[in-house]
Amino acid sequence: MKKIPRSSIRTKTLYAITPDELDTEALLRKVRLALQGGARIVQYRNKLADAILRLDQATELRRLTHEFAATFIVNDDAGLSRRVDADGVHLGGEDGSIRTARKLIGTDKLIGVSCYNRPDLAQQAEQEGADYVAFGAFFASAVKPGAVVASLESLREARSRLTLPIVAIGGITLQNGAQLLAAGADVLAVISAVFSAHDIEQTARQFSALADE
Repeated sequence: MKKIPRSSIRTKTLYAITPDELDTEALLRKVRLALQGGARIVQYRNKLADAILRLDQATELRRLTHEFAATFIVNDDAGLSRRVDADGVHLGGEDGSIRTARKLIGTDKLIGVSCYNRPDLAQQAEQEGADYVAFGAFFASAVKPGAVVASLESLREARSRLTLPIVAIGGITLQNGAQLLAAGADVLAVISAVFSAHDIEQTARQFSALADE
């Protein structure tokens, strides 16, 4: 399997982040539908699972994303990312340094970094070797109701400072996503709006079309 070159991430696409799902078969079914709908980046995130289940689910998702030639990112855990040969890891504010993660997963993998509402933090991440940065939450989020709020102005400022791809996250829907793309986001990261939808595949297709506009 050809490795994804460092400092590249698919832009103008749907970045689907998995819900907290303990039923692995249900999780795989939902992610398959999102991939069939056009999601080309999948991040495994499960705050309810223990280490054994996380390994099992990440392993199965790695196989599934290979089937669709999709990019697979593991949230928070560089060690798990390495174990399942994911395409990269996403680091939050308390998930360790970019340098440590890079040593663990290698130079041919992707590292994304949450920068919340701080363009200065994103600039620092770029200097330290991040491959993309994420800003948000831009809107009320059912997954993280107490998340730091980011503004469109912080997104525009970040876009003016950075050459890295910018991922927008937090309460994104089909109704509000376009304004984030117009303000400088390259990718929309979505959890609930896709995985809680009545028709996951169709909703993913609509988000993919929105990103292509």
